[in-house]
Amino acid sequence: MAALSRDDAEDHAAAPEVRVEALERLLVERGLIDPRRIDGIVERYATDVGPLAGARVVARAWVDEAFRDRLLADGTAAVQELGLDGVQMERLVVKANSDEVHHVVCCTLCSCYPWAMLGLPPAWYKSFEYRSRVVREPRRVLRELGLELPDEIEVRVWDSTAELRYLVLPQRPTAAAGLAEEELVGWVTRDAMIGVERDLREPAEGGGAR
Repeated sequence: MAALSRDDAEDHAAAPEVRVEALERLLVERGLIDPRRIDGIVERYATDVGPLAGARVVARAWVDEAFRDRLLADGTAAVQELGLDGVQMERLVVKANSDEVHHVVCCTLCSCYPWAMLGLPPAWYKSFEYRSRVVREPRRVLRELGLELPDEIEVRVWDSTAELRYLVLPQRPTAAAGLAEEELVGWVTRDAMIGVERDLREPAEGGGAR
């Protein structure tokens, strides 16, 4: 089977997007939906909502042990403390990485994803190649996406559904010790919260969540 790359995944995800666009045009032509409303929703998730929201949750968990405990016990209730809820956030479960375990998230059926936390899902996340393979050969898929894990680290794959969304809580980087919550936000990446990245690095000057 061909290796998965982020660029290839963009191509694999194109076909579903074409079908969605065709369906949208048909619904608009029949007067069943308002295109301005659709455009407004897409614009909101593309510009106003993004990985910064999830990064703030992670940063809070890194500095506040009590919040971390609540986040792992009931992710939905914990993120609501920070004003986060909305589409595909009805039930959120958060899995924390450790020295022994690495978590990765997928959706084998479609592209279920915590939009209110991470914004629009990347094309590779929606691709059939990623969805079908990461549950069967996660180490190989992660390697192809740039993450090489030692054999002693256990990999656990979590399959998001229409009723349940998962988010990965990355480990706080050693180099970020002593930083304030606001400074930590920029260290957190979207890919780390999905689980295809692990070793977080200092952000570029002025950078936000990536």
